[in-house]
Amino acid sequence: MMLSFSTCRLVVLFASACNAVTSAETEPVVDLGFAGEYAILSKSGISATAGSKIYGDIAVSPIASTAMTGFDLTLDSSTQFSKSALIVAGPDASLGEAYAASYGGDSPIASTAMTGFDLTLDSSTQFSKSALIVAGPDASLGEAYAASYGGEIANVLTTAVGAMETAYTDAAGRSTTDADTLNLGGGILGGEFGGPTKPLTPGVYTFGTDVYLNSDVHFSGDGVYIIQISGDLVQAEDKKVILDLDAAKPEKIFWQVAGHVEVGVGAQMKGIILAKTKVDFKTNSSLNGRVLTQTACNLQSATITEPVPTARRGLRSM
Repeated sequence: MMLSFSTCRLVVLFASACNAVTSAETEPVVDLGFAGEYAILSKSGISATAGSKIYGDIAVSPIASTAMTGFDLTLDSSTQFSKSALIVAGPDASLGEAYAASYGGDSPIASTAMTGFDLTLDSSTQFSKSALIVAGPDASLGEAYAASYGGEIANVLTTAVGAMETAYTDAAGRSTTDADTLNLGGGILGGEFGGPTKPLTPGVYTFGTDVYLNSDVHFSGDGVYIIQISGDLVQAEDKKVILDLDAAKPEKIFWQVAGHVEVGVGAQMKGIILAKTKVDFKTNSSLNGRVLTQTACNLQSATITEPVPTARRGLRSM
């Protein structure tokens, strides 16, 4: 069958458009492995001042538990983890569970008899959750782990640290997908380079400099974002990372930083921070994401909230 020039041109344009969309959508997620169990994972220490709050578990390894300071930790009777009033169970653990016979079991009545709860069925199909059902007081605190607690947790943390380092190397090794994403804005993001009318879209961004978030930075589009930074990452006071239209997700934004990370006073950060050196959160700053650092993380009355994990693979499922 012969195709006209205009038909061929249409086919080529359509194929090009499809390839462009596929390129943005198919950038693989950086696999965090067991490092994805933690709101904060650090090799050399985690410190917090009064007013800090962490929604999710934290861990240090290979350094000892004494490197977690400011938490007033209470060692669990199992000796495998500690608890602190500053560490609250993450979003997956903060809700209680609703069970019904229709999920499988012995009780005769179906889940439809639980009305008004706006139930969300768990992926296991064995229970649902609802914002109206809160976990009991024994489940309200998150957990702090350290290699020095020994036993199985020491092995788990060795695996998690290895996964963190692998994730950092993976993110650092991704190819820049577009010449326009190389040293965007000279390393100063916001306005014409990530502002509300020129948001960042999924892809790999590579910076051979420090990166400064001197104004609000917008992410738009459901896909993977990898920001490779050979220097420091500095977010200015009261500035925000904004995920537009609920499409961009914090668990798909990866900040791979070879230098120091500083989140300024009152600033709001989002994403997974894969840091080679230390991470500092200033007073009243916050993160919706994770801090996975190969040195230390310091919180000054800051709030860290982990994204909702798809499943617990390690510690809470042991």
